[in-house]
Amino acid sequence: MQAKVVWHTGMRFVGVGPSGHGVVLDASPDVGGEDTGPRPTELLLLALGGCTGMDVVSILSKMRTPPRKLEVLVSAERAPEHPKAVRRVHITYRAEGVPEENLRKAAQLSQERYCSVAHSLSAELSFSVEALP
Repeated sequence: MQAKVVWHTGMRFVGVGPSGHGVVLDASPDVGGEDTGPRPTELLLLALGGCTGMDVVSILSKMRTPPRKLEVLVSAERAPEHPKAVRRVHITYRAEGVPEENLRKAAQLSQERYCSVAHSLSAELSFSVEALP
C-alpha cells in the first residue's frame, strides 16, 4: 500500500491513496496554514473512527441487526511535549435500532480482530526514511 502527499502552498498538502481519492491537509493560521483542511492528527482519529465504524456496521448487519444510525466518537489524549504523540484513545459508539449487547459485541470484535487502523496504532512499527533531491 502506498500514499502520496504533495505540498501545495503554505502548510497545505494534498494526499492521494491507492483508491485515487484525495484529501487536503492544512495547519492553522498561527503556524502558517490557511485552515483549509484537517490536521494530520485529526485524520488519524478520523481513520480510526471510519475503520471501526465500517467494521461495526458490517458485523451488525451480519447479526441481522443493521443500525438505523451509527456515530463513532474518537477522543484522544496527547503528550504535552513535542512531538505531542497520541497517548490514549477512547472510542464511543452510539447506535439506533441495535440491541445494546450486539453493539457492544460488534465494537469488541472490531477492536480485537478486524480494525487494521486500531491494530496499526497499537503495534510496534518500524520506519525507514529516504530523502531524494
